[in-house]
This record gives sequence, structure tokens and C-alpha cells, in this order.
Amino acid sequence: MRSLLYVIAIILVVGWLLGVFVYSATGLIHILLVLAVISILLSLIRRGVD
Repeated sequence: MRSLLYVIAIILVVGWLLGVFVYSATGLIHILLVLAVISILLSLIRRGVD
């Protein structure tokens, strides 16, 4: 489960970076960034619990 969260976080961060440099859809970019940060935090919290 941990590796799945890391993969999702990496995909979201890459999508955010592509959005920053390629597109100008600012609302979508910030949503992707927030989702990536949340998934990273969830993985860190779950690792601490295990």
C-alpha cells in the first residue's frame, strides 16, 4: 500500500510540474499539488503507525 501512495504522489507531482510549465490551467495545477502533498503525508503517517 505504501508503494502505491508513492506512485500516486509522484504521478501527481509530475502532472503538476507539467501543468506549471506547459499549460496555464492554474486551478487544476494547485489541486494536483494539494493531492500530492496529502498522499505523501498519508504515507508518512501510515509508516509511523506500522
